[in-house]
Amino acid sequence: MARAANYDRDAALDAAMAVFWRKGYHATSLKDLESALDMKPGSIYAAFESKENLYLLAIERYFQASRKNFRAAMEEAETPMAGLAAQFQNYADLARDDPARRACMLMKTFVDTASTDPKIAHASQDYLNLMCAEFARGFEAARAAGELPQEADPHHLARRFQANISALRVELQRGTPRDVINRLAADMARETLETGVPR
Repeated sequence: MARAANYDRDAALDAAMAVFWRKGYHATSLKDLESALDMKPGSIYAAFESKENLYLLAIERYFQASRKNFRAAMEEAETPMAGLAAQFQNYADLARDDPARRACMLMKTFVDTASTDPKIAHASQDYLNLMCAEFARGFEAARAAGELPQEADPHHLARRFQANISALRVELQRGTPRDVINRLAADMARETLETGVPR
């Protein structure tokens, strides 16, 4: 097999993630990857082994970035519940050209590959579960801070929270008008806050 020419692995993975996120696993061709990564086919295979492996690396990178961004936002928030509720408006405020306005790459991957590529579907589901666990930790912190009643179930709240985030991002990808997005985000934020202890 040809050796990979000198390349920036992080930049290549970012480029692969972008094209895969936009087009999906099946619709992304080798030509698309050649263009996005600015690499010849032999170099792509030498560096990443296969299209499947490159995709797995891309969704891992997407997950790591998503988790990092969520943790940073929670650390900056005044309280855990405020940080969770703010997630919705953060998405609503994204610029029109921001790629994060697209539906979640992990969710898109699971839907796209569930019946065709079990390895990729399983990996995407694992990452979705890990993100849900991040949300649950946020609700656990809120409960520990007295923002939620002790009988609250952080894991149930996290799953509902993740479902709402996913739904909002689908609306963003659909091009739903900004005023409608803002109302949806406000409703979802209010629903999140209403699970807390009255102040």
